[in-house]
Amino acid sequence: MHPLLHAFLAQTAEGQPAQNPIVAFLPFALIAVVFYFVFFRPQAKQAKQHQKFLAELKRGDEVVTQGGVIGTIVQVEDRAVTVDAGGGTKLRILKGQISGAWQEKPPTPAAKPEKK
Repeated sequence: MHPLLHAFLAQTAEGQPAQNPIVAFLPFALIAVVFYFVFFRPQAKQAKQHQKFLAELKRGDEVVTQGGVIGTIVQVEDRAVTVDAGGGTKLRILKGQISGAWQEKPPTPAAKPEKK
């Protein structure tokens, strides 16, 4: 061990026994575990679901691309899909650029003012 690191770890308050270095790093390990379960695991799970979605693309699916193009899949290839964007416009797009399925939201009714 480096002498400077050894001197740093050897310092203790007077009259107290030396603390185990493993116990000193325990809070950092707990923080790393929390980060894993809060940030990394959900992101990996979402990426896995997206890969599954891309693998299951088929003709007739309505999709939206990362660029905001909405269309219906006409042809599925190994790495790309052909999307009909409407009006006879067909675009060949990489599968990785498809962000998800297009689901049109029903119009929300306007809020009615309350009667007094």
